[in-house]
Amino acid sequence: MERKIIKTGDGSVTIHLSEWDEQYHSKHGAIQEAQHVFIKMGLQYWVGSNKENKLSILEIGFGTGLNAFITFLEAKKLKLNINYTGVEAYPVAKNEIDALNYAEMLSAENQLHSFHKMHEILWNEVATISESFQLEKQQKRFEEIEDRDKYDLVFFDAFGARVQPELWTEQIFAKMFAAMKKNSVLVTYSAKGSVRRAMQTAGFIVERLPGPPGKREMLRALKN
Repeated sequence: MERKIIKTGDGSVTIHLSEWDEQYHSKHGAIQEAQHVFIKMGLQYWVGSNKENKLSILEIGFGTGLNAFITFLEAKKLKLNINYTGVEAYPVAKNEIDALNYAEMLSAENQLHSFHKMHEILWNEVATISESFQLEKQQKRFEEIEDRDKYDLVFFDAFGARVQPELWTEQIFAKMFAAMKKNSVLVTYSAKGSVRRAMQTAGFIVERLPGPPGKREMLRALKN
């Protein structure tokens, strides 16, 4: 499948898959999307609802590492201690990683080494990115996740249901529900009715929220 680096609406880049006409991030802005969906509506919401400063995050679709890197930067600001697990079946190639401009666009050039470290660490091993940010990248299919009561927050960032509908089913969200702690949160850029219903059938309380630039709505699911 042909893959190429493209610039998105906010100046940050993403990977475009020509055969699917699909991107790793929104064409309207990769960084804007990540900050709105996963930081504002996910991480900051969780922090505002909890008194703890320690949490475990599961990302479905580690991809370019953008969500992990923005979370790492936000954790520094909020003085959080994070254990971050990123699941990815098909890791991004080194030449693609080298073409990503996230540190520059986030004015975080002094943390570029941390971004590269996230990609250089071994798969399926816990690594220390900083004293308050632990990362484990797991190379496997989402269907293989069998965790129980482990995560406070889930970033569900799989490719869209249009191209991979099997990743947006009741069975997948049941796995998410089982992997999450009580009173935990799942956020995703998707707002499809079929996705919302699959989440509800799996046991989540689901709310529609304003979406990132270029998208009217997104979903946040709560395990109560």
